[in-house]
Amino acid sequence: MSQLNIRFIFKMLGLMFILEFLFVLVAIAVAFYYKGDDVYPLSQTAGIMLVLGMLFYLIGFKANERYAGRREGMITVALTWAVLSFLGMLPFYLGGYITNPADAYFETMSGYTTTGATILSDIEALPKGILFWRSLIQWQGGVGMIVFTVALMPIFGGGASELFDAESASITHDRFRPRITQVAKRLWGVYVFLTGILVLLLWAGPMDLFDAVCHSFTTLATGGYSTKNASVAYWNSPYVEYMITIFMFIGAINFTLIYFFFKGNFKKLFHDEELRWFFFIAVGAISIATSWVYFNGFETDFETSFRKATFQVMTCLTTTGFATADYVPWGPFFWLLALMLMIICGCAGSTTGGLKTGRFVILVKSLLSEFKKQTHPHAVIPVRMDGHAVPVDIVRRVLVFSFVYVFMIAVCCFLLTLNGVGFEEAIGGCVSCASNSGPALRTIGPVSNYSSLPDFSKWVLSFLMMTGRLEIFTVLSLFLPGFWKQ
Repeated sequence: MSQLNIRFIFKMLGLMFILEFLFVLVAIAVAFYYKGDDVYPLSQTAGIMLVLGMLFYLIGFKANERYAGRREGMITVALTWAVLSFLGMLPFYLGGYITNPADAYFETMSGYTTTGATILSDIEALPKGILFWRSLIQWQGGVGMIVFTVALMPIFGGGASELFDAESASITHDRFRPRITQVAKRLWGVYVFLTGILVLLLWAGPMDLFDAVCHSFTTLATGGYSTKNASVAYWNSPYVEYMITIFMFIGAINFTLIYFFFKGNFKKLFHDEELRWFFFIAVGAISIATSWVYFNGFETDFETSFRKATFQVMTCLTTTGFATADYVPWGPFFWLLALMLMIICGCAGSTTGGLKTGRFVILVKSLLSEFKKQTHPHAVIPVRMDGHAVPVDIVRRVLVFSFVYVFMIAVCCFLLTLNGVGFEEAIGGCVSCASNSGPALRTIGPVSNYSSLPDFSKWVLSFLMMTGRLEIFTVLSLFLPGFWKQ
């Protein structure tokens, strides 16, 4: 067994808890402003986070970051999401708003992973501070608590690269600055700026400031938590629906490309092949869904059909999880379309979950390449992205990732059906949670919730949400004996 840098792990976890304590203070301020009794559970949570954070940080204070490698980064990231979900559920549990620990953990993990699946039946009964906290944890999870921590790493010491690599294990990293901390700061700068713009746009419509802030948090994070039982449908406003649709699309774009766009480098955005594929998949799916909804009479006029279909397509493709209509009555044809969109999802480097469009493109091109080799067996036909040949190692990794992704969903479906969950609910729930999308099918569809599922199934789906959010390998590698060996 090789020596793990335990002190580094403790130090990073302590740093995460201290930073999360600061976020809880914001929720406490909101609760205090609205004079809610949720001030007390939020304050208790803040105290616990601060004490644990200081304790863990002191234990690891003398950690030598030079001896912290990829293993320490992966362990830290996995533990951060798992433990923060335990701490983050305390306001729900201590305040008596969610009394079942499995439900409270599920709700919080769904928040941090920006899944948007909920067990709550009456969201509007929650006090303002708790509603704000619920939205805030999704906003943090959007770009990732680790990326936020990396942005502040110079204040506390090194170890940035290991954490960044472990959490954002996408196809490739487009590192547009030599230092990882600079990358993280600029990503968060773009994220905060876009959130502020959406707050102003929604506030200019029928939403009040509180609802505008909460929905801006969960839209840019492609999370989907709402402050209303009816979700976005509550306002019955085309303006709100179109604004949120546009920003769901923006949230699904690689944030590096958005940064370059703001810097005046428009070519990077418009010449990116993954983004082009994502755009045309969205347009194609919207066209199909609009035709299906309109010609089958699910809506009364074309504009409403287009608006509702566009919103539901984008909420599935971007893994956001908002709802303006119940797509369950739209039938199995749309269910299949929705599940396919949940699997493909947005671009690498965005706040979305799922397979990612970039991997989907490589899979499609690999398949076409194999067909060509059937007739030209001696030809060398590389897979190309953005005009460049994709290294064989990356193609192999994408194929392995895709296999593990489907296999993991299949195993969890088996576990859910073994636990008495219906077949359609199991398939929909596992695909939705693995892709961090939220709503599923039948009794856990867009106007329902996950409260009816057995506790064991909720724990399985919570694990699936975290594994999907961290790109699978970061979590599953921890269960391999070889991970713990030299």
